[in-house]
Amino acid sequence: MPHQNLFVFDIETVPDTDAVPNLTGFEDGDAEARRAELERYHLDITDGRNPFPRQPFHRVVAISFLEAEIERDGVEEIYNLRELRSGGDANSSERELLQGFFAYVQRLRPRLVSFNGRGFDLSVLKYRAMVHGISARFLYTDGDKWNSYTSRYSADWHCDLLEVLSEYGGSARVKLNEVCSVLGFPGKFGVDGSKVTEMIESGQVQAVRDYCETDVLNTYLVYLRLMHHRGTISTDGYNRAVADVIALIEAETAERPHLGEFMEAWGLACENSFML
Repeated sequence: MPHQNLFVFDIETVPDTDAVPNLTGFEDGDAEARRAELERYHLDITDGRNPFPRQPFHRVVAISFLEAEIERDGVEEIYNLRELRSGGDANSSERELLQGFFAYVQRLRPRLVSFNGRGFDLSVLKYRAMVHGISARFLYTDGDKWNSYTSRYSADWHCDLLEVLSEYGGSARVKLNEVCSVLGFPGKFGVDGSKVTEMIESGQVQAVRDYCETDVLNTYLVYLRLMHHRGTISTDGYNRAVADVIALIEAETAERPHLGEFMEAWGLACENSFML
């Protein structure tokens, strides 16, 4: 049965150093010292190329998503925006965020949309779910051999834009911010992922959640443009979906100022030409 919903998602993480003593034998309990040891380990195993922790060594601090209903008109799709928000609240534990994510996705059985979600976001979520003993059987049993959440080339189940836009590695894998810069979308502004750990440590959890939501909006806008290019949505359908995003921003900016900042940055990036 075709998916009835889009679920565009993004996560924010900080290094999880709890496993460092087991990993390297480093016993210092200081968090900063353990992060340095984790970086040292990853530099060592990558011959000095990359200190970024591998997927298991990330603690999830925010999961943001956009949900849209999928309507079908013959071969074309129409997307009706339902909501944009972050899971849990600023005080939610990692376990609560993960439980909420997998329960929500299990209920919707949506088409997942991400940017590097297969390589990072969903991989991290799976590892961390195992850390907390959270089951997600549906991820592995829904669909068939060729069409499922675990099938790399099944973009109707999980459209990882990084993979799809690069033809699964046939061309360069570009950054979300790079794609946004040529399509006239805001991309990164004000905050980037390198600042998340510092922000979390200073108690700016809500600011991290807000930043994560703007990444979700960027991902959705890129997805809409791709679906228009592929003929999955018409020009009218694209413009309608963009108008829905603008309407949501205008309706919620007073209570969610980061959406207003996104709109301002979007206007500058596209010279206020939002529609095709």
